Amino acid sequence: MSGFFKKLFNRIAGKTEEKTPPIEEAETLPAPEPEPLPEPEPEPQPEPEIVATPEPEPERRPSLILPRKGEEELSAKAEPKKPEPKKPKPKAKAQPKAKPKVEASVVDETTVPPPLREPEPEKIIPAAEPIFYPEPPTIETPEPEPKDIPVSMERKGWLSRLKDGLSKSSKTITGSITSIFTKRKLDAGMLGELEDVLIQADLGVVMAERIVRAVSAGRYDREIEPEEVKRILAAEVAKVLKPVEVPFNFGAEKPFVILVVGVNGSGKTTTIGKLGAIATSEGFKVMFAACDTFRAAAIEQLTLWGERVGARTVSRPTGSDFSGLAFDAMTEARETGTDILLIDTAGRLQNKAYLMDELDKVVRVVKKQDATAPHAVLLVLDATTGQNAMAQVEIFTKVAGVTGLIMTKLDGTARGGILVAIAEKFKLPVHAVGVGERVDDLQPFEAEAFARAIAGLEVR
Repeated sequence: MSGFFKKLFNRIAGKTEEKTPPIEEAETLPAPEPEPLPEPEPEPQPEPEIVATPEPEPERRPSLILPRKGEEELSAKAEPKKPEPKKPKPKAKAQPKAKPKVEASVVDETTVPPPLREPEPEKIIPAAEPIFYPEPPTIETPEPEPKDIPVSMERKGWLSRLKDGLSKSSKTITGSITSIFTKRKLDAGMLGELEDVLIQADLGVVMAERIVRAVSAGRYDREIEPEEVKRILAAEVAKVLKPVEVPFNFGAEKPFVILVVGVNGSGKTTTIGKLGAIATSEGFKVMFAACDTFRAAAIEQLTLWGERVGARTVSRPTGSDFSGLAFDAMTEARETGTDILLIDTAGRLQNKAYLMDELDKVVRVVKKQDATAPHAVLLVLDATTGQNAMAQVEIFTKVAGVTGLIMTKLDGTARGGILVAIAEKFKLPVHAVGVGERVDDLQPFEAEAFARAIAGLEVR
């Protein structure tokens, strides 16, 4: 037994010159084994897997008394000259992590566990270096004179907005025209359909009849293209609108008093703010009078507009006498040398007699300060009201003496043709039209541009 320990020690120490004697000593060991004490220990079985490298293997041999297992080990050790002593090496590579743990528990402290397989070095891909391109040389170009380009650009932008604003109205008319006059000979039925379309677009009965007569003249029982009908429509509308295309000019009176009237929600206060912005940009000294004392929101809105455009706003608490406020505003405007005084009035329905009487009172109070005042009475019309706008023009003209019209919200309705019907009947000057909320969305009225836009033609 002591010889077996010695051989095992030599094996662990790496001395292989005495490997032949152990075989004889192992053969002399008695075959029967009366003491099966080491069998309870299951650790010798994983022995073949542990011996995976030619380096000293951590072999725990508690079952030293078992001759058969010993003989197998000695016989395995007694063949050092076999050509493949390093067969188990691939197994060690397959399980590199398990070996150090087993060896640490079995091998003596002096023994060094086999080194783990070194991981392959990671391929470090160098980051791409940023490429800095040289900045292109800045070529200084002379800026165009601001007085030349803005006029054409502003006009082009306005015409585009006008066409977009009237698109709802034009689509209703031009779509029907295309469906009526496509590859058909002109007859009474087609002319009747055209008249219905024009009346539904709020152009009015008189205007519709005029356009139908122009279309049928010399073309009866002949094919007519939709584009030709659109051109005739635009020409007839322009004939009616051209006489009322009157720009709004300020007179020599100082202050020049402008009374702004209209029904509730027509956009009076916003229109006053835009007119004030235009006047101050042209060098006039402007003052606002917030005579719509029934609505606190109207007073606040006009005050904000005044602060924005640099105009003084005369106001009183909600519920104050609006006619007295108009009188005070006239006095202050004269004392401060104001060029233009814009008076906001409360919105009122044209069919309410007592409300119209209040408006008449404001006119009388203003005339006490200046017999020629108000020098202009602007009626703000909401295009979305359609035929109701006709009644508004009639009543407000009788009570306040309307001198000119401003039509707003053309971009929100398909009833833009009502302006043509009003011009046909009342012949009142149309000073401006609005197609949006911005200041530059309120522009002087142009008859030809309006006519082409409502007919669906290119605006120029």
